[in-house]
Amino acid sequence: MTEQSAHEKYEFKKKLEGLRDKRGRSTELISLYIPPDKQIFDVTNQLKDEHGQAANIKSKLTKTNVQGAIESLLSRLKYLDKVPENGVVYFTGAVDIGANKTSMESEVIYPPEPITVYKYHCDSTFYLEPLEDMLKDKSTFGLLVLDRREATVGLLVGKRIQAFRRLTSTVPGKQRKGGQSAHRFQQLRLIAIHEFYKRIGDAASEVFLAVDHKDLKGILIGGPSPTKEEFEGGEFLHHELQRKIIGLFDTAYTDESGLSELLNAAGDKLQDLELMGQKKIVQAFFKELISDSGKVAYGETQVRANLEISSVDVLLLSEDLRAERVTVKCSVCGYENKWTRRWKPGEAAPTAGNCPKCGSSLEVTDVTDVVDELSALADQSNSKVVFVSTDFDEGAQLMTAFGGIAAILRYSTGV
Repeated sequence: MTEQSAHEKYEFKKKLEGLRDKRGRSTELISLYIPPDKQIFDVTNQLKDEHGQAANIKSKLTKTNVQGAIESLLSRLKYLDKVPENGVVYFTGAVDIGANKTSMESEVIYPPEPITVYKYHCDSTFYLEPLEDMLKDKSTFGLLVLDRREATVGLLVGKRIQAFRRLTSTVPGKQRKGGQSAHRFQQLRLIAIHEFYKRIGDAASEVFLAVDHKDLKGILIGGPSPTKEEFEGGEFLHHELQRKIIGLFDTAYTDESGLSELLNAAGDKLQDLELMGQKKIVQAFFKELISDSGKVAYGETQVRANLEISSVDVLLLSEDLRAERVTVKCSVCGYENKWTRRWKPGEAAPTAGNCPKCGSSLEVTDVTDVVDELSALADQSNSKVVFVSTDFDEGAQLMTAFGGIAAILRYSTGV
């Protein structure tokens, strides 16, 4: 994913969050999914039919709102000559804004992936599931760490490591008990090892084959030598999975922590994987922070100051960051102030309050998304922008400990 598309993903996610919280008083919110192969003429005809059927709604207010939403859609479709390449989604309806009031709102989304099914949906909430599914990183890697004592089977789904099975063996130690010949003991030990490898292969195959074939990008195997080599060479995995093995890696642990160790060991193999790129950048930030080199900044104020003097090499922004830069002004005495508001989906718009100088009511004159603002500053100074998920430990720490805003600097600035 390019950094530009990462920003588009952030904007797409933010739009869905805003739509998810909107509510209608009844089944008054319309979601219209138009796939690229759908004829606009057919859509228009159905909307006209729905408009006629809405006349039968008993509640006069609901009937008025539904028909108004359909009329809004029909007017929009007049200007659509051709359905876009990935299709288009319209959301419109009378949204409850509190104080016994509603507001007719509309949103158009051009999805990042093709819409496959035409759908007209009328409910008290907008229908978002197909679009939310597009946000999920479906890339999956099979993870297996093993030695002759234990094994752990897991998956890397998107950016999240999930452990599924843990197995322990009955393989005897290398020291034989009295009364057994060395040859007999070694034979029994090899049989036990083979049986354990077979159990591991069956368990791993069960987990990996449950993944959609197109989503399973490969399998990573970790453990000490020669265990992992013996396992791979013995072809204990299902034959379809055996071909998906993309590497063997040395790991010291074979429990659940070994899955994380395996992923780190496979970093070079997976360097194109988005997760590994994010982990490397965040780890580089922490390394500079610990070394006290002065080449890091964190928090909005400090990072903004460094962006303004073009000293930022890499700007790190959490995917979960939701913040607005609010500007308020007093029309009486001219007082003006800016402040940042962290928000969650569904929260009310910021209020201005009263002027601290003259006591008059302040007016909100501008609300700017902090992510958009910082990204624009980064573009002006040719700084790289990296959006960081909270689905891995370091990414979550960036959000909780540093407010989701940090930077690696080109040089120490003392700002």
